[in-house]
Amino acid sequence: MCRPSKGTRKVADVHGKFGAPGYPCFMPSRGKGGTQARQTQKRPTPSIRPALPREFIALHKQRRIMDALAELTAEQGYEATKISDIVKRAGVARKTLYDNFDGKEEVFLAAFDAGRDEVLRRVEEAGVDDEDWQDRVEAGLAAFLGFVAEQPTVARMCMIEALSATPETTKRYEDSLETFVELTKQTLPKDERLPDTIAETLVGGVAWIVYQQIRRGEAERAEDLLPELTEFMMAPYLGAGLAE
Repeated sequence: MCRPSKGTRKVADVHGKFGAPGYPCFMPSRGKGGTQARQTQKRPTPSIRPALPREFIALHKQRRIMDALAELTAEQGYEATKISDIVKRAGVARKTLYDNFDGKEEVFLAAFDAGRDEVLRRVEEAGVDDEDWQDRVEAGLAAFLGFVAEQPTVARMCMIEALSATPETTKRYEDSLETFVELTKQTLPKDERLPDTIAETLVGGVAWIVYQQIRRGEAERAEDLLPELTEFMMAPYLGAGLAE
C-alpha cells in the first residue's frame, strides 16, 4: 500500500453523498448575514485496510515463485523451464525472484523442502492418536497419498523431477527418503527375524509404486493405492507372526 505524502489526506470514495466522486465536501455551510458558521457534521470514517507486514508480502511472493516452478516443471520438465517462464507464471519481476533466490535451482530446492515438510507433518500427525502400529501405518500412508492426490504438481516435482534435475536435487530426494525411513522404523514393530534393511525396502517400494502412479498421470487417484500399499507395508510383519 502506498503511503500518502505529507500534507495529503486519504479519503473514502463517497460519490453521491458529499460532492464530487471520490472527494467529500469539507466546505461548512454559511450562517445568517453571510458569516461562516462552523458546524459539526458526522462523516463516515473511511475504511482503510492496514498495510500488510513486509515479511508476509515477501513470503507470499516466494510462495508464488515456488508454485510457479512446480507447475512448470510438471508441464515441461526442469531443464526446459527458464527464469523468464517462472516470473511470468508467478506474476513477479525478475528482480523479485533474484531478491529472494540465487537462481532456478534454489527455487526448486525451496519448493522441494516446503513440499517434503508438509508431507512429513501430515504423516506424523496422522497416527499420533493410534496405539496400534497397523493403524499408524495405514493412517500415515493415507496422509501421504492424500497429499499426492491434492498436490499432483508438487508430488511430481518432488518424486520425479528431483531425481534428474541437478545433483543437489537428487541428494535432497535421497536425504528425504532417509527421513521417511527413520520415521518408518519408529512406527513398525521390531523383529530380529526380519532383515535390518526392511524399513528401507518398504519405503523404497512405496516410493516406486507412487512414482509409477504419477508418471502415468494418475496422481489424483493416488488414494486408490491405500489398500495395496497398506498390505505391502504390513506383510513382512504379519508373515513373521506379528499380527497381534
